[in-house]
Amino acid sequence: MPSPSPRSSAPRSPDPAYPSAVARLRAAGCVYAEDEARLLLDAAPTPDDLDRMIRRRASGLPLEHVLGWAEFCGARIAVDPGVFVPRRRTEFLVRRAADGAPDEAVVVDLCCGSGALGAALTAVAAARGRAVAAVHAADVDPAAVACARRNLAPSRGQVHCGDLFAALPSRLRGRVDVLLANVPYVPSDEIPLLPAEARLHEARTALDGGADGLDVLRRVAAGAPSWLAPGGRLLFETGERQTGNAAGIVAAAGLRPEVAVCDELFATVIEAVAPA
Repeated sequence: MPSPSPRSSAPRSPDPAYPSAVARLRAAGCVYAEDEARLLLDAAPTPDDLDRMIRRRASGLPLEHVLGWAEFCGARIAVDPGVFVPRRRTEFLVRRAADGAPDEAVVVDLCCGSGALGAALTAVAAARGRAVAAVHAADVDPAAVACARRNLAPSRGQVHCGDLFAALPSRLRGRVDVLLANVPYVPSDEIPLLPAEARLHEARTALDGGADGLDVLRRVAAGAPSWLAPGGRLLFETGERQTGNAAGIVAAAGLRPEVAVCDELFATVIEAVAPA
């Protein structure tokens, strides 16, 4: 699992507390101790706050949960403790979604976690001169919903608590142009192999995709055709080993799959198009 981007974006700090912070983080096993120390120094209002933040990080809490944010698509996304941290590889999914998003698109972000995808797609589309008419996001985890509401407030996005499509307003049926679904796709028996930061500090519902990692995708694919507008697109990440099966699942649901790979970000995205 690639390291989240805040670790590589921190400016250098001349703070005299820096060497000690680096040493403490390195002793705790933090691979990016220098970058993390700079970020924590920038974030801590007082020496006591810095000490507390370093202790939390050294205990194994993800850096993003200590800071309260993650960098994603060039923006800071609020990330509360327990909420899934957006991975840098998922920026590829956002770029793919923006490439084909029509002007005034209706966007839905299922399994939204922090709401990072909906927020980022709105910003990327705006930078390309296209507006997003509406963003709706949904997650079954109340902590994620609360976090997503903060991140989507600037774009007036609406966030719903519930299980996949059941959480959405019925008026969206047949009107969704872009359906982002960052579904969990780790097979259940591989959860113990994940890094401790994810395994211990992120909601299992955001990671566990069932026996073959595709259980949630099957449910999304089954429901997607009735929610997508003609020519609308479902986009989701999948593991490299799962690509063939995942493409088959959406094809069986009546969508036309296209696989896109980004070697730089180690990301595989399937874009599935509804009939026009």
